[in-house]
Amino acid sequence: MNLSTQQALQHCTVCPRNCGADRISGKVGFCGAGTLPKVALVSAHQWEEPPISGTRGSGTVFFSHCNLRCVFCQNHDISQENFGAEISIERLTEIFLEQQSRGLHNINLVSASHFIPQIAEALENAKAQGLSIPVVYNSNGYESLDGLRMLDGLVDVYLPDFKYWDDTLAVQYSKVPHYAETTATAILEMRRQTKADIFDENGIMEKGLILRHLVLPGHYKDSFRVLDWIRENLGKDAYVSLLNQYTPMYHATEFRNLSRRLTTFEYDKVTEYFLEIGLTNGFVQKRSAATSEYTPLFDLSGVKSAATFQIRKEN
Repeated sequence: MNLSTQQALQHCTVCPRNCGADRISGKVGFCGAGTLPKVALVSAHQWEEPPISGTRGSGTVFFSHCNLRCVFCQNHDISQENFGAEISIERLTEIFLEQQSRGLHNINLVSASHFIPQIAEALENAKAQGLSIPVVYNSNGYESLDGLRMLDGLVDVYLPDFKYWDDTLAVQYSKVPHYAETTATAILEMRRQTKADIFDENGIMEKGLILRHLVLPGHYKDSFRVLDWIRENLGKDAYVSLLNQYTPMYHATEFRNLSRRLTTFEYDKVTEYFLEIGLTNGFVQKRSAATSEYTPLFDLSGVKSAATFQIRKEN
């Protein structure tokens, strides 16, 4: 672990929680993450957006822990219950290179914000050893500028969520204050770093930004406000993925609105509004995506040894 990584972890402000935990000394903040990166699964993801998964799959690396507490989280066993294995930065570097050697389109860092200093060091090492495929940063959107700036020049494609506009919902469902303001600022920084959306001859994104928004049952009008912000701040050509995959999981059934699936009416309202306000680049999901069947099986495949790597079809 290099000096800059150690310094970033001694008084951690890597995410907007600004806990200030001395992770080098074994203290943890809100996310619960320690000194070493913790990974639950290394896989090939076939069901991301088409410019990410393409035909050969996206090289996902699922990190444990999270700085949100989403009551409907489909990955709760690694985000909230913290299943996974700690690995060295050297092993993380190897994982990145192994994913490239499998012919996957990219490296896909899933829920990695609390490990940004370690990931930045591993990416620098991997790039020095020949890593050349795009790096995708797959995020819940709740990011700090300090953290994102550590990734400047290392990440090629940002894939953030924009979950809520109404902060009342953010606090109620994810226990996070000032989510919309913080995420909006983070997305503008992601746009600054990537500038333009660039695709190769096969339609795979090499550089750019795709925003994800999960439409929640009972709250489609909040989705309108998120789309308004995107249109006003990123323009009509921004790439937006409207997710129809909401499934009541984890603690969702404790909330009346979240205890049911999204209706076709609600999802159609959001897709219609997308077109009404002039947005032009969108990805949509079929209703069949709303099932727990596509939740990844977190079994440490590919984490400790390349021999345990498996190709999976996930969503």
